This record gives sequence, C-alpha cells and structure tokens, in this order.
Amino acid sequence: QVQVVESGGGAVQAGGSRRLSCVGSGSSFRLFGLRWHRQAPGNQRELVAAVSSGGSTLYTDSVKGRFTISRDHARNILYLQMNSLKPEDTAVYYCAAGYDGKDYWGQGTQVTVYS
Repeated sequence: QVQVVESGGGAVQAGGSRRLSCVGSGSSFRLFGLRWHRQAPGNQRELVAAVSSGGSTLYTDSVKGRFTISRDHARNILYLQMNSLKPEDTAVYYCAAGYDGKDYWGQGTQVTVYS
C-alpha cells in the first residue's frame, strides 16, 4: 500500500509563486509514475503535469512555461513549482502515484490565487 500526502497549498497573489510537495511512502515509490491533478469548484478533475519514473514530463497546455514538475527519488518527494500564478489556477491540487494499473491519491491541498 502506497500513501501520498500533499502540502504547500495556500493563498497567493496573482503573478506569485508556490511550490507544492507530495511525499510518498514505500521503497518502490521510485518506480511509480507521478502526477499532479487539480479540481476547481464545479469543474472536473484535470491532469496538470506528470513525470515518469525515468524523468520524462508532460504538462497540460494551460500551465506550460509556468509550472515545473520534478521528483526526488532519494526522498520520495514529488514537487510542483508554480510560477506566474493566475486566478484560474485556483483549485484543489492532488498528487497521484500510479504503477501496475493502480493509482494512489492524496487528500489534496488548496491553492487560491487572488487578484
């Protein structure tokens, strides 16, 4: 069983930055593909960014050039560096870890961007 716990959410002014972290449990965490999703009120949960166990990354178009996903294998931590934040980035951000057809989700962390 894998557990993931997000942190780093909060309120930030538009144009500012925030870094989210997601700590995973287990020695096999490095084998997992890791993702950040977000869900704004009234919207479906959407994929924001993903990083494979080998370090390949992908981003949804709306965050390209502003967000950076990265992982620290030694510490079992996933990061999402968010720069140039916009009010439309306001959402609950979720960390997900996937391997062998199974997904493990965190409880989410709220990010609120105010203008």
